[in-house]
Amino acid sequence: MLYLFIFFQTLISAFHVDDQPQFKGGQQALNSFLSQNLIYPDFSKQNCISGTVQVSFNINQNNKPVNVKVQQGFGIDLDDEAVRLVKLTAGKWVLPPNHDVNTTLILPVNFSLNQYNYNCGSKSRSDMEQAITAYKAREALVDAVTNYYENKYLGKADVAKEPEIEALKKQLGLDDDYADEVVKQANQKLKQGDTEGACEDWKFVRNIGSNKADAQLAKYCK
Repeated sequence: MLYLFIFFQTLISAFHVDDQPQFKGGQQALNSFLSQNLIYPDFSKQNCISGTVQVSFNINQNNKPVNVKVQQGFGIDLDDEAVRLVKLTAGKWVLPPNHDVNTTLILPVNFSLNQYNYNCGSKSRSDMEQAITAYKAREALVDAVTNYYENKYLGKADVAKEPEIEALKKQLGLDDDYADEVVKQANQKLKQGDTEGACEDWKFVRNIGSNKADAQLAKYCK
């Protein structure tokens, strides 16, 4: 395995570095790319959750990261963003002539709130752990909403449950303002060339019962 340690860590390899994929421009360029493209997930930002997510992947012969998986993370939105960033490095690797597509790379992606104007100094480790637990509990409720609308679009939902789903949406804050924020985030991903990530966000907006992303879905996510 080749370890590419990001943000104040150095590249370590069990093999000769020249025989392994390297990011174009080197470590500094990789750090800069991640920093410029990272979109700090809203829940983690609001709850002062930071740390490192380790992502494993291979690079195929088309210079595209594949088998992208979280090796060690938090089980929340930071993991999703770390995976997205790794996928976004497609085409940006220098592959050796004898490149082995089975070579596994580990990219630790560091999330730090130091650059944001958030008052996280008073937050303890316990506060962060409680927020992570709350996120996971909330996700189960969000899934109930998105599953309902996915089935509704397929004509399979029990429409008698819609008042219950609407009440759950209100409880979770899945309103128009929230949908606007997700659409804004998706538009930012699109500008980065991440159509896949943008489409996932727009589909999520649709699956919480909003039509605010319908135009983008029709244009970019066919």
